[in-house]
Amino acid sequence: MGQVASTRRAFLTGSVLRHRQAYYPPGVTDTSIGNCSGCGECAEACPTKVILMREGLPVVDFQAGECTFCGECSARCPERVFPPEPATSFAHHAVIADTCLALNFVDCQACREVCPTTAIRFRPRLGGPFVPLLDSDACTGCGACISVCPTRSITMTANTREVAHA
Repeated sequence: MGQVASTRRAFLTGSVLRHRQAYYPPGVTDTSIGNCSGCGECAEACPTKVILMREGLPVVDFQAGECTFCGECSARCPERVFPPEPATSFAHHAVIADTCLALNFVDCQACREVCPTTAIRFRPRLGGPFVPLLDSDACTGCGACISVCPTRSITMTANTREVAHA
């Protein structure tokens, strides 16, 4: 009984999706997803086909490509799931893991080549290939870097804002 309640709670709060490394389409929140009927119009409208339906909810699959923030998903949605104005970023940003080829002395800059905001740059390193530097403030979370990474070393993490104490 405890397991069922825990699973139900995780589903209702959206933590099931977060646990599975899935992300809602741009602008969709844990609150607004409650308005989703699961019709799939947003997934059908997505020109890059990164939105898919999982367990009746729209999620973004960055392994399939990137979100271009075109707003087609929002325009086609018959419910109040998306914000009134199309989103221009996600509430997460990319993170590069230690398994990155460049960090392990193998020349690779695939992520830099596809980053539309140049949030990923490479700095020189003595005796080896350039190393990646990610500007999390410039990263929109579009996921372009994820599908091109040959070692799947790029993931997303939630944006956090540190609050200064007075």
